[in-house]
Amino acid sequence: MKIVSIIPARYDSLRFPGKLMQRLGDKTVILRTYQNVLSSGLFDEVVVATDSDLIFKEISDNGGQVQMTRKDHQCGSDRIAEAASRMDADLVVNVQGDEPFIDSNSLKKLIKIFKYDPQKEIALASLMTPLHDTEDIENPNVVKVIVDLNDFALYFSRSPIPFNRENVGKSTHFKHIGVYAFRKQALIEFSKQDITPLESVEKIECIRYLEHGKKIKMVVARNLNFEIDTPRDLERAEAHLSQLESQ
Repeated sequence: MKIVSIIPARYDSLRFPGKLMQRLGDKTVILRTYQNVLSSGLFDEVVVATDSDLIFKEISDNGGQVQMTRKDHQCGSDRIAEAASRMDADLVVNVQGDEPFIDSNSLKKLIKIFKYDPQKEIALASLMTPLHDTEDIENPNVVKVIVDLNDFALYFSRSPIPFNRENVGKSTHFKHIGVYAFRKQALIEFSKQDITPLESVEKIECIRYLEHGKKIKMVVARNLNFEIDTPRDLERAEAHLSQLESQ
């Protein structure tokens, strides 16, 4: 099985324009993400797929693999589908460019799902991690996911789900980490589908997969992850990096 990782890297962002080119320590966010994924040793190839000349130059000047893609893609999965169509691969792992601290153990768990699926019943898998902070649970920038008893996704939302109506017991909330593993053909098929109604409302691309009746296997990642959506997130990532470097 040939496994590649493609990192979609769009320069523009509504909440934090140019965030991937912001400095995080002595490197840009996108370069740190790329090098972190590369250093995991889990992939036959790691490629950044971008629509930005600045990001293209940042990766290529630092010896990385990068592809220029169209500017009109509606979501990151459409961007990686364009790049994947040019590559020889069985499994494509999409790591978001603004997730600089994704860890190799989480990626190993994700890949393992497919290695132990000889009938190829699972076409898409993704990561989730427990949420404990009320601020994060209520934050619309933090995408939440609920799953069935076999850890297949039921729904993704920017709202707090599940909603504990009678405030009985303790609800378990999970943050969706923007890391996907697709069988290549499933990715190509996904990219050819139109944006679906709930996907359009929530602005969460993987809902498209659910709206077409497909299953997404979710894998629990216990390690801390930082998705950089705002300047405050970048400050938190800086503090975390400083802590790591002082250990």
